Amino acid sequence: PGYFLIVADFIEWARNNDVPVGPGRGSGAGSLVAYAMGITDLDPIEYDLLFERFLNPERVSLPDFDIDFCMLGRDRVIFYVSRQYGADKVSQIITYGTMAAKAVVRDVGRVMGHPYGFVDKIAKAIPFEIGMTLSKAMDESEDLAKLHDADEEVQEVIKLAKSLEGITRNAGKHAGGVVIAPSSLTDFTPLYCEEDGSGLVTQFDKDDVEAVGLVKFDFLGLRTLTIIDQAVKLINKTQSEALDLNNIPLDDPAAFRVLKNAETTAIFQLESRGMKELIKRLQPDCFEDIIALVALYRPGPLQSGMVDDFIARKHGHEPVVYPHADLEPVLKPTYGVILYQEQVMQIAQ
Repeated sequence: PGYFLIVADFIEWARNNDVPVGPGRGSGAGSLVAYAMGITDLDPIEYDLLFERFLNPERVSLPDFDIDFCMLGRDRVIFYVSRQYGADKVSQIITYGTMAAKAVVRDVGRVMGHPYGFVDKIAKAIPFEIGMTLSKAMDESEDLAKLHDADEEVQEVIKLAKSLEGITRNAGKHAGGVVIAPSSLTDFTPLYCEEDGSGLVTQFDKDDVEAVGLVKFDFLGLRTLTIIDQAVKLINKTQSEALDLNNIPLDDPAAFRVLKNAETTAIFQLESRGMKELIKRLQPDCFEDIIALVALYRPGPLQSGMVDDFIARKHGHEPVVYPHADLEPVLKPTYGVILYQEQVMQIAQ
């Protein structure tokens, strides 16, 4: 209960102090209590969202809300929380940057006094891939292996780089994580700050603060909320009747005409080139289609053929087929395609 009350408190403060707040993101939108308390603006019953996705007996970690704030107002909300619950109890969370394969080669080469071009050639021979290590690069990159075998200086750089690879290089600040402790933060975690005493953060990272029992709150800054807020204010300067975002109809034909034409530049999650192509193919004509668009435009659905099935069935080019007749109530809104996590959970139930 305390977690819900704290989240509801700072969201209410934000709304009362002209800081735009997102309607809800992630599994928290499945909580009816969150909707009733004003934490989210989405009715989970209307959209068939499941509370079990937010909280269930098998869940190991604590449930949390990812709260989107206007980028310009996010720090004001964090300052309010610090003032409300005590500056000694509130802090942002540290992040540690480590020396990855390319970076460690560049650092070592620079310290050893090698010319930039020499070091750059080695670094560029390392494949650009998440989780890449020097040992893995030596196995996968013929260019790197050739450089290594042909030049003793390259061998020295890579040998020293391997000994430093993975160690912490610098400290930063988590993009949205804030902890609120029941007593002084120093009862739970050492603290880190800038030389001038500003920028207080925990010395434990996000996993460690949760391991010691602290609860992490996510204050995410979203540029789109800032753009929408500024647009509404500009409109209201020229209109006699104030525009209220909460009263915009979700079935406005003019809006869907713009959407079908893929005129979605600067519209959150709908502005990429690939998404625009998908919009032109799908031709969304209801709010549920927009929800489906965002779910479809992910690597899994795009590579599995689900997207083609969904579009063909929506337009009547293919019959709607269900894996089993009993699944029709669950899969009817998505034309027999298993698209949402909630559908998987309902099928399992």
